[in-house]
Amino acid sequence: MIIDIHAHCYRKAYFTMPGREPWPTPETLLPFYDKYGIDKAVIQLLIGPEFYLPTTNEDALEIAEKHPGRFIPFCNIHPQAFGNSPFTKLEKVLKQYKDAGCKGVGEVICNKHFTDPFMQNFFRAIEETGLPMTIHIAHREGDCYGIIDEPGLPELDETLQRFPKLRILGHSMPFWSEIGPLNTVYDRTGYPKGKVTEDGALAKIMRRRPNLYGDLSAGSGANSLMRDPDYAAKFMDEFQDRLCFGIDICSAYQHPADTWLLDFMKKMLDEKRISQEIYDKIMYKNAVAILGL
Repeated sequence: MIIDIHAHCYRKAYFTMPGREPWPTPETLLPFYDKYGIDKAVIQLLIGPEFYLPTTNEDALEIAEKHPGRFIPFCNIHPQAFGNSPFTKLEKVLKQYKDAGCKGVGEVICNKHFTDPFMQNFFRAIEETGLPMTIHIAHREGDCYGIIDEPGLPELDETLQRFPKLRILGHSMPFWSEIGPLNTVYDRTGYPKGKVTEDGALAKIMRRRPNLYGDLSAGSGANSLMRDPDYAAKFMDEFQDRLCFGIDICSAYQHPADTWLLDFMKKMLDEKRISQEIYDKIMYKNAVAILGL
């Protein structure tokens, strides 16, 4: 079995901004998944003014209902929803979606610092529901999307300590660039190349915080492993229970990057750099455990 921990799927395809390809729909995603043997996918929802027009929670639930066994819905709300107060009991809304079948919260892209009062209230509410959450980390405020943190991810580290029962799946270039030491601050905005000569902030935080997980989707996750297969083997061995395979397809049309991680994982298995057990955990078993499937 293979579970894609990070999918975007819209009930109807549309262009969200001039020149952009339409988002995937079930009709465009499922043939791709069937071709590459992917059994299930988690629908991540993008909401808020920082990014494109949103997928609604109700659309995700409807897609999952119409395609039983193929899609796993997440829910998402903006941290300033329902009154624009950092004291709103957001858990009351999240629990309703949990009861309706949503298995997590995300993809959270709000462009505020982790330590912002609205974000801290949001984390508190999600922790209370017991749902895992997927986050996109950003390198700055403005002209960007994602939760803001500095090099070394100190605010993520502090949040994981403050909310020890909150399970966070990390994602994005600023997150995965920290698999190794940063050569320059610009490493956070792209795909750093070359050998990982020593542990970066990511491994150190994961050792301290057992509630941090890795969403390996997109070019950022794939690059973090592909840049140094030797280090990748060690990293996957140490954190084999906390890494999840994902793709992050953002277009109705297939692109070469959509199979980078899948091809790499199969190659690592074929070359016996990772065991069948580690492969199975990352490809689906960890997702089953985290989401309570």
